[in-house]
Amino acid sequence: MSIHSKERGGIGKLEAIRKAAVIGSGVMGSSIAAHLANVGIPTLLLDIVPNGLTPEEEAKGLTLKDRAVRNRIADAAKAKLLKQKPAPLTVKDNLALIETGNLEDDLERLKEADWIIEVVVENLAIKKSVFEKIDQHRRPGSIVSSNTSGISIRAMAEGRSEDFKAHFLGTHFFNPPRYLKLLEVIPTEDTLPEVVSFMTAFGEERLGKGVVICKDTPNFIANRIGVYGLQVTTKEMLERGYTVGEIDSVTGPLLGRPKSATFRTLDVVGLDTFVHVADNVRENVSDPEEKAVFVVPEFIRTMVEKGWIGSKSGQGFYLKKGKDILQLDPKTLTYSPREKLKAPSIEQAKALKSTKQKMKMLAYANDRAGEIIWTLLKSTLLYTAQKTYEIADNLYDIDRAMKWGFGWELGPFETWDAIGLETSVNRMKEEGARIPDWIEDMLTKGFTSFYKEENGKRAYYKDGTYVDITENPKVIHLHLLKKQNRVIKKNNGASLIDIGDDVALLEFHSPNNALGLDILQLMNQAADEVEKNYKGLVIGNQGKNFCVGANIALMLMEAQDDNFFELDLVVRQFHKTMLRLKYMNRPVVAAPFQMALGGGMEVSLACDAIQASMETYMGQVEVGVGLIPGGGGNKELLIRYLERLPEGVPVDLTAVSNQVFKLIATAQVSTSAEEARKLGFLRPTDGISVNSDHLLHDAKQKVLTLYYEGYRPPVPRKIPVSGEAGYAAMVMGAETMRYSGYASDHDVKIAKKLAYVLSGGPVPQGTEVDEQYLLDLEREAFLSLLGEPKTQQRMQYMLAKGKPLRN
Repeated sequence: MSIHSKERGGIGKLEAIRKAAVIGSGVMGSSIAAHLANVGIPTLLLDIVPNGLTPEEEAKGLTLKDRAVRNRIADAAKAKLLKQKPAPLTVKDNLALIETGNLEDDLERLKEADWIIEVVVENLAIKKSVFEKIDQHRRPGSIVSSNTSGISIRAMAEGRSEDFKAHFLGTHFFNPPRYLKLLEVIPTEDTLPEVVSFMTAFGEERLGKGVVICKDTPNFIANRIGVYGLQVTTKEMLERGYTVGEIDSVTGPLLGRPKSATFRTLDVVGLDTFVHVADNVRENVSDPEEKAVFVVPEFIRTMVEKGWIGSKSGQGFYLKKGKDILQLDPKTLTYSPREKLKAPSIEQAKALKSTKQKMKMLAYANDRAGEIIWTLLKSTLLYTAQKTYEIADNLYDIDRAMKWGFGWELGPFETWDAIGLETSVNRMKEEGARIPDWIEDMLTKGFTSFYKEENGKRAYYKDGTYVDITENPKVIHLHLLKKQNRVIKKNNGASLIDIGDDVALLEFHSPNNALGLDILQLMNQAADEVEKNYKGLVIGNQGKNFCVGANIALMLMEAQDDNFFELDLVVRQFHKTMLRLKYMNRPVVAAPFQMALGGGMEVSLACDAIQASMETYMGQVEVGVGLIPGGGGNKELLIRYLERLPEGVPVDLTAVSNQVFKLIATAQVSTSAEEARKLGFLRPTDGISVNSDHLLHDAKQKVLTLYYEGYRPPVPRKIPVSGEAGYAAMVMGAETMRYSGYASDHDVKIAKKLAYVLSGGPVPQGTEVDEQYLLDLEREAFLSLLGEPKTQQRMQYMLAKGKPLRN
C-alpha cells in the first residue's frame, strides 16, 4: 500500500500519493482538487447531498434518490473549474482526473485515497463531525489533513483514533492554489515525524510548493502577520486622513509588494474572508492589546452586510464604472475617483533600482509618504518580532511565508535589514516603542542584522548565532553563484555562469530581459566557451519573466531614423546566432518561465530541448506591434509542426502551414506549459517543472542526460513548404477575417507577409527549401513591415500604453 503504518510508534515506507480525496467542493476545495489534477493525481471530490430539488431537476422528473441530484453540488463545482479566472486547471483535459461524489454514498471510497483533505466551512464542530466520518472509513496509514486557515489542528483531532492522529496535520493552501506558492504544514504533537517529513517533501517536489512548518497557533504564520498588517493599515488610514487610493499607491510595488497593494488585495481576497480570519485571531488570543488590534472596523462589517465584499461581488474598496475606477470613502461609504499619494520621496524612490533602496529611502522620508510608510513598517515589524517564536521555529520561515503567501519581495526581517536594524530600533525607542527582548539581546551581543552572507552563502540569526540556510539541492540561486566567482563571461545584457557539473548557464539581465546585440554577442561567446570546456548550456534566468522579446524601443528608433542597413545587420545577426545555438556540438536547453514571448520564444525554439516552468506563457506575439517573428520563429514553429506528423503518411502541407499561420497571426499565447505542449510550442520530450525553484536544476539535469546519452547536434534538413497553394489558403483566411470585421487592412498586410514566409513564396507545393531560404524571406518581410507607418504607430502605442493598438 502507498502509505501505511505498521504500529503507532513507527511508520512504514512512505511512497507516492497515488490518489487523493477532497472533502468540500467550494471554491477552495475544488481549486485544490484542480491543482492535484494538474500534477497528475486522480482526485475524488465529495460534498453534501442536497436537501431539495431545483426547478430544472423537477422538470426532468428527477428525485432526491437520483445520483445526478445527490452529486449535484460537487458536479457543479467541477463544471465551474472551466469558467473560473484565473484558471485553476493548466489544461482543460485535467478535469478528467477529478471524479465527483457525495458524503453519504461515497464515504466507503475514502479507502482508495492515500491523502484525504478536508476543505469544509470554517467551523470546528462541523469539521470534527466530518473527521469522525473520515476516521470510520479511511484506510489505516492514509494521511488526513485540514485546509483550515486558522482553526486549531489539535482541537480538530480530539476524539479520533490513534492512527488518525498519527497521520493527521494541517495543510493550508493559499488561494488560488495553482498560483500561490505557500503551503503551510501544521503538525500536532501526535503527528508522526515521518508524516511531516513526507508531506514537506511531497509538497515541494510534487505539488511545486514552498513549504513552511508552522506552529498550531491562530492563523498560523502568513495570515497572522498579513492580516495584522492589513488591520494596522486600515486603522492608520482612518486616523491620519489618507484615502484608499493614496494608501494603495505606496504599499504596492514601491515596497516590493504586489500591485494589488492593500485594499485591492482585500477586494481580491474577499472582505467576508478577511473578517472571518481577523475574528479568528481575536477570538483565540489572550492578550487584550492584541485582541483590540484584530477588531475589524465597523465600516468593513457594514460593507459585508451590504454584500460589498470585493471582486466576487463587483464592489468593495473599489468600484469600476465604465473605464473609471472609483475608491471608497470609509466615512460616508460613497465612491469618488481614485487618488494617488503625491510626495517628493515617491518620485525619488521610483528612480532607485532596488526595492531595498526604495524602502530605506521611503521609510525615513520627511513627507506624507514617509510618515505612513514608517508607521506601517514599524508596527508590522515589531508585531512580527513579538510573535516570531510563538508562531514559528525561526525568523527565516516567517520571511519565506510572507514572500510565498502574500507575494512580498522581502520578508519582514529582510525588510528590517534593508532599512537598517540599529537605525530603525533607535528611532523606535525614541518614539516610545517597546523592543522585544530577543532583539535587544541580539543587538547587545553585537549582531546588527538578521541575515549574514559570506562567500555566496546565507545564514539567519537565532539564539546568539547565525544558522546556515540549507535548502533543497535542487534550488539554484544565480545571485549567490555570482558571489562565489562563478561568472565565466559577462556584459551589460547577459552573463555566462558556471552552475556546476560542467554545465554553464547563460543569464539575461538587460532591462526587462529584452534581447539586444549585447545578449547576441554573449550567446556566440558562450557557444564557443561551452564547446571547448563544458558539457552543455542552459539558457535561463531568475528575473520577473524569462524574456518578453527584442528591444522594440531600439528597433523603432532605428526605423524612424531610417537606419535599415543597421537593422538588416541586426536581424542577420539574430538569425546567425539562433543557428549557432541550434547546431552547437553540445546540448542546449532553454528554461523559460512566466512570459516567454516573441524573441524569448524564438530563443527557446532554437534549443535542443526545453525545460519549462509549469507557469510558462509562450507565444509569437509580434503581430501585436505590427510585425512578424524576426528571429527564426516562423521557421522553427513550422518545423515543429512537421515533426509531429507520423512518418510515411501523406502530408497536407497547406493544412500544416495554415495551423502555424493561425497561431502566429492571432498571437496565440499558452496559458501554461501544458498548453504550450498542446499548441506544439513544446515537444513531447520537453520537460515541465512544477516547482519553479527547481527549474534551473531540472534544465541542468536535462543537459547532462543529453550529454551522457551521446549527444550529436541535429543534421540540417530541407523543409517542405506549401508554396503558392498554401499562400492562397492563408490569405483567404485573412481576407475572410477582414470581411467579418475582425481584421483591419494593416492586419491583412501583416498576414500576407507572414503567409509568404510560411508558404516559402512563389514555389510549387512540396518544394524543399533550406533554412536560410526561409530566414531570408523572414528578414525581408520583417524589415518591410518595420518601415510601415502603421507598424511604427503600433510599436509606439505598445511602448506608451503597454497594450496593442488596432489600426
